[in-house]
Amino acid sequence: MAKKPQIVILGAGYGGMIAATKLQKKLGSGEAHVTLVSKHKYHYQTTWLHEPAAGTMHHDDARIEIDKVLNSNRANFVQDTVTSINKDEKKVILKEGGELAYDYLIIGVGATAETFGVEGVFEHAYHKWTIDGVRELKDHIEFQFSKYRNETVHKDEDLTFVVAGAGFTGIEFIGELSERVPKLCEHYDVPREKVKMYVIEAAPSALPGFDPELVEYAMNLLEHRGVEFKINTPIAEVKENLVVLKDGEEIPASTIIWATGVRGNKLIEESGFEAMRGRVKVDADLRAPGEEDVFIIGDCALIINEETERPFPPTAQIAMQQGAVAAENVMALIRGGTTSNLKPEILGTLASLGGKEAMGTVNVSFLKGRKLYGRSAYFMKHMSDNRYLMKLGGPLLVLSKGRNPF
Repeated sequence: MAKKPQIVILGAGYGGMIAATKLQKKLGSGEAHVTLVSKHKYHYQTTWLHEPAAGTMHHDDARIEIDKVLNSNRANFVQDTVTSINKDEKKVILKEGGELAYDYLIIGVGATAETFGVEGVFEHAYHKWTIDGVRELKDHIEFQFSKYRNETVHKDEDLTFVVAGAGFTGIEFIGELSERVPKLCEHYDVPREKVKMYVIEAAPSALPGFDPELVEYAMNLLEHRGVEFKINTPIAEVKENLVVLKDGEEIPASTIIWATGVRGNKLIEESGFEAMRGRVKVDADLRAPGEEDVFIIGDCALIINEETERPFPPTAQIAMQQGAVAAENVMALIRGGTTSNLKPEILGTLASLGGKEAMGTVNVSFLKGRKLYGRSAYFMKHMSDNRYLMKLGGPLLVLSKGRNPF
């Protein structure tokens, strides 16, 4: 009997989970052996993490146990950390000392924070957008309010919050925090005017890529809640309890959140793939250049939008599409067929602004290209979240983990 092809998927992010679930559904029982590797026993919703980070959602609500989605009779799960990939021997080396041989490899190991050369980020700022990272940030925020209330000498910096980056992550986080601050002030008996919130952005505009009207709506709403924006203002250095701007201004703050963007995982470069900021410019069918059996998806894949001649942003919806195409292409190779190219489809771009506020554009059905604000955008964003859950685990997962769009 011929040996089953070994398919190994690294990472349980959006792309890896979609690839794994698609393969377990569509492969015949004797066609291949599928193994998913992740350092966590759960998959977490990266696009929801701004909520538990600010304390408006419990962190457990943003994660899904992998064994609730993966069928152990159809796919194997290994909880471990990948330390290296040996392409010559077609092996994945794991931290706990084991190794996995593969015939086909799908890499979706996620991203790390991009510092753009700014010193002090990793030492003095909250930069980990993971379940553990946002849980730590949420606890710290609450501690700052408690600390301010209980100290005899109040320090303004203890209630000063600086978000570096006015992109998706930064804006969604400050939206949730600005919505929660009045409740924290009431709970800890802190005067609201003592809380300072800043968003600092090096680019000429907040939310690059969004329609200017939508950006204006978001900024006006957040400014009304007390957020101060410093746009076109690069950060020179992050020190302990201090942000130093390139124009010389210094902002004392005990809470500094780094949300300026991401780079690919260092595992990519260390494993010998030619990469830019940890991202590989993959072929049209998502294979790594020169590799017949290695596909790269998610934050580690660089795909150029031919219309703009710029890379597609590493979003969840693109990662999901990549995961589906990578799975289809692996199945095609196993069955002696040919691979298909990824044709990215942007279904919309929606950003939450805290509470039941959101804004963005939708490119589906009769709403194609329409700009949405407020409750209507909030509704569509939560419906989009539920759509992903339906793809991942069907109606039962939507019932247990779905968002209320109303």
